[in-house]
Amino acid sequence: MLAKKFSTRDSRRGLIATAAAVVCIVGGVGLIGVSIASQRRAPGAVKASESWLLPTIPATRPSENASPNVIGPILPRSKPVALDIPSIGVHSVVQYLGQTADGALEVPAPGPHYNEAAWYRYSPTPGSLGPAVVLGHVDSAADGPSVFFRLGELRPGDRVSITRADDSVAVFIVDEVHRYAKDNFPTELVYGDINHAGLRILTCGGAFDDSTGHYLDNIVVFASLVDRDGVGRF
Repeated sequence: MLAKKFSTRDSRRGLIATAAAVVCIVGGVGLIGVSIASQRRAPGAVKASESWLLPTIPATRPSENASPNVIGPILPRSKPVALDIPSIGVHSVVQYLGQTADGALEVPAPGPHYNEAAWYRYSPTPGSLGPAVVLGHVDSAADGPSVFFRLGELRPGDRVSITRADDSVAVFIVDEVHRYAKDNFPTELVYGDINHAGLRILTCGGAFDDSTGHYLDNIVVFASLVDRDGVGRF
């Protein structure tokens, strides 16, 4: 899969990545996302035009020449350690991934860490200002369902907790759940600058194309920081 290269400036909170780099959370030799006959399909979110919505902070891109009008709680930077999504039974340690040699988004490689969630280390840390990006696989041919097999079941109001290296727990509430066609991935909406502490969770979804070995869509969960555990409440 070809992907355009993009900047890795860590100081820019809303890093913009190419849609090609995130069209599907797949890798290796076509094993990721391949369903076996006995495996049921991953639950899918509805398409963007039909998504469940809650009132939420708009994901606006602030002017390059002005400070953003920050809304809501903001935590100091601290790397993620673990991810919990009780409503879909997810508990995972969090690994850190960056880019491949050709500038594409890295994904968990086949092996002992394949089924773990991963934080894109060039995005903000969860709870700090900007869109923290977490990704993971939906399934595999060898082992069936992976960490985000049920991601499409999430609904607005569901809770996502991320334990951080400073022993705090950043608590997010799901705002929106969307399914986007790979050729219409909303790069700016997912990776662009925002005026609050946000979270985006990415995986594959939609129909599966047996001819290519890829899912046709991406599931994207948008969430906002609302609380912290372990260091007091906002």
